[in-house]
Amino acid sequence: MSERGRLSLAVGLLLAALAATGYLLSPPAFDPPPLREDLSFQHLPPQPSAEVRPVRHDGAIVTQEITVPAGDTTLGATIRAPATPGPHPALVFVQGSGPGVRGEFTTQATWLARAGVVTLTYDKRTVGYDFRHRDFSLLADDALRMIEALKLRADVDPSRVGLWGVSEGSWVIPLAARSLDVGFAVMVSSPNVTPLRQVAWALNEQLERLHAPSGVRELLTKAMGGVGFDFLRYDPDPALRQITQPVLALYGTMDPSIPFVESTQKLTAGLRAAGNVKYTIRFLGGADHAMRVNGGPFTKGYLETLANWVLGLPGTALPPPGAQIAGATPVQRYETADVPQAPWYAGGAILTLVLMLATVAYVAAPVTEFVVRMRDRDLVSPARSPQWPAIRRRLRRMAWTGVGLLTAVVAFITLIVLFSVNQAGAWPAVLSGWLVVRVLALLMLVQEVTAAAAVYAAVQDGWEPGRWQRFTIAAVLGGTGGLLLIAAYYGLFGFPW
Repeated sequence: MSERGRLSLAVGLLLAALAATGYLLSPPAFDPPPLREDLSFQHLPPQPSAEVRPVRHDGAIVTQEITVPAGDTTLGATIRAPATPGPHPALVFVQGSGPGVRGEFTTQATWLARAGVVTLTYDKRTVGYDFRHRDFSLLADDALRMIEALKLRADVDPSRVGLWGVSEGSWVIPLAARSLDVGFAVMVSSPNVTPLRQVAWALNEQLERLHAPSGVRELLTKAMGGVGFDFLRYDPDPALRQITQPVLALYGTMDPSIPFVESTQKLTAGLRAAGNVKYTIRFLGGADHAMRVNGGPFTKGYLETLANWVLGLPGTALPPPGAQIAGATPVQRYETADVPQAPWYAGGAILTLVLMLATVAYVAAPVTEFVVRMRDRDLVSPARSPQWPAIRRRLRRMAWTGVGLLTAVVAFITLIVLFSVNQAGAWPAVLSGWLVVRVLALLMLVQEVTAAAAVYAAVQDGWEPGRWQRFTIAAVLGGTGGLLLIAAYYGLFGFPW
C-alpha cells in the first residue's frame, strides 16, 4: 500500500473511532416529544370587545427623574404621571433579560401615562447581576422598592399599584407578589417553566424553522448541558402557587421564544393551587415576544387591553364567565424538556482545563523555540536536521487550525443564539456555518495524522530531535488530541454529515 493510502486508512480509522467515541460518551439525546393536543386551546372564545375598546391617550403628563436606593446600589428611574390630580392606578415595568435600560419602555410607559396610569421605568441593576449570575429574588426586591416609591405619591391609588414584567421579568414578578404591597401583576410572554427548558425549547423551534442539521441541535444542547449557570434550573412553580393578586397574562401567537400553551397550563395550575381565580389570559394574534409585529409597532389591541384592564381594576380582575382564557388560537408543536446534564468528563471545569492545556501547548511551543534560539542551546540547525523545518510547518498549521476551529464554534453558537433572540436568520447561513465548523474539525484530524506520520518517518530515518523539539511535538500533538476528543463529544465527527 502506498504512503498516501496508509495515511488515508489511518485518517478513516481515527475518524470512525472519534465518531464512535462521541456516540458512546454522549448523554441522552435532547428530543422533546410533540405536545399532546389540548382541545380547549383549539376553541378559545374571542377576546371580549370591552377589553379592546379605544382608550384616550392624549392627556398631559408630568415626567420626573428619581433615584432609588437598592441595597448595595442605586437605581435611576423615570416616573410619568397624568397631569390630573388622581388618584390613579400605577404600574412598574420590570425588565426581561439583558441590560434592561429604562428607555426600552418609553413608548408604552408614555402611552399609558397619557391614558391615566402612573408609570415607573427603571434601570436594571448591574451590581449582583450579569449574564452568568442572576438572582431573581434580588431583582424582585428592586421591583418592590419601586412600588414603595410610587406609594409615596399623593396622585397614586395605593390599592392599585402593580408590576408589569416581560419574559425574565415574569420569573421576578411572582417572587415580588409575595408582598401584599403588589396590587396586581401583568405578565407578558411569561415562560412559567425553568429558564433552561424555555431556552432549549426556543432554540429547538428556531433550528426547526431554519432547517438546521440535527448535529447543530446536538452541539447546542450538549453545550447547554455543560453550562453551570444555577439560574437556568430555577423552578418558578412555588412562587406561582402563592400569587393571590389579580393577574393579566398576555402572549403573542407569533412568539417563537415561549411555549405559550404549556406556560398557560403552568400558570393556571399555580393560580388554582393558590385559590386564585382572578386571572385573565389573552392570546394576541400576530404578536411577537415583545407584543410587537415583527419587531415593529405594537400589535393591535395590546395597549388597549393593558390600559382597559389596569384602569378598570378592581372590576376587571374577574373576566366575564367562560372568558378567562381567550383570543387567537395558539399553536405549540413540541413540549418543553430538560436538557440532559453533561457527564463529569464533559462539564465546564474539564472542558476549560482541556482548552487551557491546548492553548498553553500552542503558545508554549513557539515561545520555547524562541528562547532556545536566543540561548543557542540544544538547537539542531536546519542544515543538520533537514526534517525539522517541514515538521515545524505542519505543527504551526495544526495550531492555527485548532484556533480557527475554536473561533468558528464560538462564532457559530453566537450566530444561532442571535438568530433565536432576534427571531431572524436563514438556513443557508446556518448550513454554511455548520459546514465550516465540521470541515475545520476534519482538517485538524488530517493534520494530526499527517504530522504524527511525518515525525515517525523522520525518526525512522535517523533523526534525533532535541529536547525542546520533543517538547514542541508532544505539546502540539497532545493539545490537538485533546481538541479532537472535545470535537468528538460535541458530534463534529458524527454521521450523517
